[in-house]
Amino acid sequence: MILVNENTRVLVQGITGKEGTLHTKLCKNYGTKIVAGTSPGKGGEIREGVPVFNTVKEAKREQDVNTSLIFVPAPFAPDAIMEAVDAELDLVVCITDGIPILDMMKVKKYMAGKKTLLIGPNCPGIIAPRIRVKVGIMPVKVHKPGNIGLISRSGSLTYEVTSRLSKNNLGQSTCIGIGGDPICGLNFVDCLRLFEEDPETDLVCIVGEIGGNAEEKAAEFARQYMRKKLVAYICGINAPKDTRMGHAGAIVSGGKGSAKEKIEKLLQLGIDVALSLNEIPEKVAHALRI
Repeated sequence: MILVNENTRVLVQGITGKEGTLHTKLCKNYGTKIVAGTSPGKGGEIREGVPVFNTVKEAKREQDVNTSLIFVPAPFAPDAIMEAVDAELDLVVCITDGIPILDMMKVKKYMAGKKTLLIGPNCPGIIAPRIRVKVGIMPVKVHKPGNIGLISRSGSLTYEVTSRLSKNNLGQSTCIGIGGDPICGLNFVDCLRLFEEDPETDLVCIVGEIGGNAEEKAAEFARQYMRKKLVAYICGINAPKDTRMGHAGAIVSGGKGSAKEKIEKLLQLGIDVALSLNEIPEKVAHALRI
C-alpha cells in the first residue's frame, strides 16, 4: 500500500457540511481514523463523534493529524488546500470539483518545494482495503484486499474496474483516483513510482481517458523504470473531437489525445491494453501468471 497506512490520522476540512458529515461517518465506519474536522467559526462542536476546530494548525496541534480530506466548496477549496500545506500535513485529498484552473495553478505554485502531497481535486480519493483505510468517497463494498495497484482519472470507472477485479478474486493493495482536471496533484507517473517501490503491489492497472498525454507518459515511465507489470484501459474510444467528456481535462483537441491514439502509443511501448472493461480482469490475471 502507498500514501496511507495504519498511522494515518485524518482531518476533514468542511466536516460540518452535508457531504463532509456524511463521508466522515462512512470513512469512520470503514475503519479510517478520522480524528478531527475543521469549519471556521464552529470550533468546539462535535460531528459524528469527531471534534471540530477552527483551523488546520489547531487540529494538528490537538489531534496530531497528518492527512486532510477536503469537502470545502470550490470557491474556498484552494485556500483549504493551502492551509493544509501550510500546516505541513503529509497528504491532502481534495474531493471538491469545479475549482477554476487559474486557482489550481496558484495552488501548485504554492505547493512547490513543500512536503505535502495532493490527490485531486475532483477525485474519489484513496483506499487501502487490507488495512481498511479510506480517505475519500468510494463505495467500500467493491474493494477486496490483494496485490493489485489501481490508478484512475475517473471516479466512476475506479469503482467499475475495482468491482470487476474483486468479482474475479483480484484484490487490491491501494486504489487511487487522481482526478480528471487539467491541473491536479499526483499524476500517473508519481503513483507508478510509489507502486514500484511497494512490496505489497505486484501489478498496477491504470484507467485513463481521452485528453492530454498523461497515459503516454505513464507508459514511457513504466517501460524505462518499472519491473512490475502494467495493464491499461483507456475509455472514450467513440468520443467525438472537440467535445469535453465528463472531466475538464477530457477533451480531444487538434487531433491529439484521442483514445485510439493513446492505445496505439501504449501498445507501441509494450503495455498490455484492455480494449473493453470485460477484458481488464482477464488481462490482469494473465499478467500476474507470467
